[in-house]
This record gives sequence, structure tokens and C-alpha cells, in this order.
Amino acid sequence: MRAHARLEVTADRDRSGRVRTRISRLRSDAPLVLRPTAAVEPTGRWNPHGAAHVALAAAAAGPIGGDHLRLDVEVAAGAALVVRSVAATLVLPGPHGRPSRTETHLRVAPAGTLVWLPEPVIAAGHCDHHATTRIDLEPGARLLAREELLLGRHGETPGTVHQRLRVTLAGRPLHDQEFAVGPDIPGWHGPAVTGGHRALGTLLVITPDSPADTHPANPAPTDADTAVMRLTPTATLLTVLADDALTLRRHLDRGMTGPPADCDTQRGSGLPEPAETHMSKGRVASGN
Repeated sequence: MRAHARLEVTADRDRSGRVRTRISRLRSDAPLVLRPTAAVEPTGRWNPHGAAHVALAAAAAGPIGGDHLRLDVEVAAGAALVVRSVAATLVLPGPHGRPSRTETHLRVAPAGTLVWLPEPVIAAGHCDHHATTRIDLEPGARLLAREELLLGRHGETPGTVHQRLRVTLAGRPLHDQEFAVGPDIPGWHGPAVTGGHRALGTLLVITPDSPADTHPANPAPTDADTAVMRLTPTATLLTVLADDALTLRRHLDRGMTGPPADCDTQRGSGLPEPAETHMSKGRVASGN
């Protein structure tokens, strides 16, 4: 099965002058089904004002060996988008021994905000899955992106998963990481891969108007292995290994309690400001 879904959002101003995000393109392609939803506040302070909320649902099982699924998401200048998935993704082996593939391409324009919160990917036994996520950011873009991987169902030996996360900022590489786990990977049974942990995840936080020093530091938990990497002065990557999905999510959620300090998309939206906004700012400036 091959499928290609697309989601695009743009920003404009309502009568009060506040920025609102609207969905300009929504194209589902089974099993990738996109549905606008009511606002659900993300954990912590990541709740952009006027954001569009979209849920990703699966119309069929899988991906199954041989499937090739692609999702493109584009956030225009000044727009804000929150994307969640309805349930975890169970990757299954196919009848012909071919690998399954998923490609996710996220683009965020200047002053745009993307909150990307899919549910975990579960690598079922004997699967062979290749997942690529590419994130292209323009200067001034905000991003919160979470990825979670569970190695098999309860008591199950997982299949093989290859993951790649590639992030660019203003067309230049910011982060490029490849990761492979499973019985077919050399060294899988050694301590240098996951150390026996069955859940792993990352949280990428990029807030151009807030220094990385304000992002959550390593909480040093006793039941998870957590590492914090400062990619730039305003970008942080949190990586967690845990024994189960609940522990993994709890520690990743800690990284969502910090910036952005201003979640109002009217500030630095990249859109022309109405005259009354300029006047208001002028009065404040003169008053000081």
C-alpha cells in the first residue's frame, strides 16, 4: 500500500486584530486520515493562541511490510498548528518479507509554531520498518516535536526499526541522527544500544525567543536514562530511555513545561499588524 497525505495551515487576522490559523489544505489518503479537532491543551505552556488542531487517525492496520506512507505538513508564516495522533501505531511484518516505510516532512515558516505530538510507534515482532522524519525550519520558527518508540508488545521480542531524524534551520543542518534497533542490528544484545530498556523517545524544543538555558535540565530520574543536548542557544534535544511507555511519557512531558514564554501568535507573527495595534504600542512607548 502507498499513501500520501498533506496538511497545510495559514494565518490571518480576525476583526479584533488577533492572529488566527486556518487549515488551507487537508488531504487524507487511507490509511492516513487527517481530521480537524477541538482544541486540546498540550502539556505545559505549549498552547499557541488561535492554533489549528488536527488529529491523525489510521484507517487500517499497520504500516505492514511493503507499505510506504508519506505525510507532508506545512505551517505558513505566523500560523500555529498542533498535531496529535488518535492512537499508537503498531508496525507489523508483511506477508512477503518486505520492509515498511514512513516518511514525515514538516516545514515551518518564519514566526510559525508547530507542536508535533504523535502517539508511540510499537515495533511488533518480525517487523522491518524504516522511518524518516525531516523538519525544515525558517528563522523565527518555534517547534515542539516528540517521537516515541516501544520495542515490542508486552513480552514480545521486537522487530527491526531504522529511524532517522533530520532537522534544518534556514537551509543549514541543525541535527541529523540515525538510530537502529532490533534483532537484525549488530550489537543489539549488548549494553551499548538500549541497555535492556524497551521504550525510548526524544523531545526537540526550539524557541528562538527563549534561551536553551530556560529549557528543562536533566531531571536525573532513577527509573529512566535521560540526556539533554543543547543543539544551539535556543534549541534543546531531550533523549530518554525507559522501561515502559508510562515512564517514558512522564519524563518527556517534563520537557514541555518550559517556554515558549509567549504563546500568543500575534507577537512576531510575520503578518502586517493592524493600525490600532501600532497605535497601542505607540502609547505604551510614549508613556514609558
